[in-house]
Amino acid sequence: MDCANNMEGRFDNIRSYADNEVKDAICELLNDKEFSYHVCSAIGRFKYLVFKNRLKKIRSIEELQKSVSLPYVRHILKHTGSGLSWKAENIDFNRNSYLFISNHRDIILDPSILSVLLVKHSGTGVEIAIGDNLLIKPWIRHIVRLNRSFIVHRSLPPKELLESSRIMSEYIRMRICSDATSVWIAQREGRAKDSNDRTQKSVLKMIAMSGEGSVVERLKSLNIVPLSINYEYDPCDYLKAKELQLKRDCPEYKKTKEDDMLSMSTGIQGFKGHIDFTFSAPITDQLEQIDQTMPANRQFAEIAQIIDNSIFTGYKLFSTNYIAYDLLKDTDTYADKYTQKEKEEFRTYIDNQIKRIDIPNPDYGFLHTKMLEIYANIVINQRSV
Repeated sequence: MDCANNMEGRFDNIRSYADNEVKDAICELLNDKEFSYHVCSAIGRFKYLVFKNRLKKIRSIEELQKSVSLPYVRHILKHTGSGLSWKAENIDFNRNSYLFISNHRDIILDPSILSVLLVKHSGTGVEIAIGDNLLIKPWIRHIVRLNRSFIVHRSLPPKELLESSRIMSEYIRMRICSDATSVWIAQREGRAKDSNDRTQKSVLKMIAMSGEGSVVERLKSLNIVPLSINYEYDPCDYLKAKELQLKRDCPEYKKTKEDDMLSMSTGIQGFKGHIDFTFSAPITDQLEQIDQTMPANRQFAEIAQIIDNSIFTGYKLFSTNYIAYDLLKDTDTYADKYTQKEKEEFRTYIDNQIKRIDIPNPDYGFLHTKMLEIYANIVINQRSV
């Protein structure tokens, strides 16, 4: 990061690391016993020593990403997936910077895959917004900031939260408009547990806090691109269904740090099948059609709907989605999209995932419905456009 652009440290509490901070951050990371334990357990002691020596030599974010982080993501995709596809409509990754707003299935893997795509096709990475609720260990905080992530502070008193949102908005605008670096942000705080992906107006309001002119003018200048992400299989589906019952039975239920760690590790290590990323065209022209005489709140609602419709349209649907829709609706609407064998295999998959849910008094009917909704809601939303 250009220090001159950092407004004398205004962004130091949220920004990703700069190249001159890499050496010290890696040193702290390697001295963290818990980090060493997790890596050692995953790859073995000998490979860890090789990995450790390689990390010690790294002096820039780009070098870290290209020699360590992105190869690791490719390794994960190779061993936990069956393919990665992507499609971009009217996007020039080489000449323009964008604000990618997307649904998300995995807060760690989704932007990591996006980084792989951008580095491969344009040579540049992407800045990633990540909530501080996931930075539950010091070593996790170091890892994300070393990998071009900036921090979204959520658990703050109202006045501090407002100022934090303003700073983050300025940071996003600086990276896109001044530094020519693309930024990724999820369309909502926390992923949709039932895959009913909807853009929160509060996210758009935060983004529009910086800049000049009307709401529309501020957003237009950021080159917003909706991004649709879909996994053939969601490794965390059973954990999401579990959480939905726990919240139903106890509205005050909140996940623990251990739950968050389990979700992160399951999302990375679990089988995903095919993964698809579809980039819509920038919504600049659609923003120009917004009636700017309307109250700002209505403008934000319409902009959220524009993004939602683009994401819904962009979904690549898999047989798992079609089967889940037909099972949920008790119909054969999409019977031509899958075989009877695929249907039976998916039934078995759903049953086996439900068996992994370890809670007192599991409501199997409720859990089965929620598991189907996780896959079917993508079809329902695409049909609504």
